[in-house]
Amino acid sequence: MENKKATFEETLKKLEEASEKLRSQETSLEDAIKYYEDGIRYYRECNKILDDAAQKIETLTKREA
Repeated sequence: MENKKATFEETLKKLEEASEKLRSQETSLEDAIKYYEDGIRYYRECNKILDDAAQKIETLTKREA
């Protein structure tokens, strides 16, 4: 079975959802901590995807020069 990597857009959507849940007035402390941890994970995944894209663009740009 193939392990598909999440796209930037999918990961960003999960980050936004965790953020919304974290801001909810009805979120318990325990759930808030879980959503915060999830948000940090999604934030790091988004940054990694963006860093990889920037590195790829830099590599391609250097080849063209």
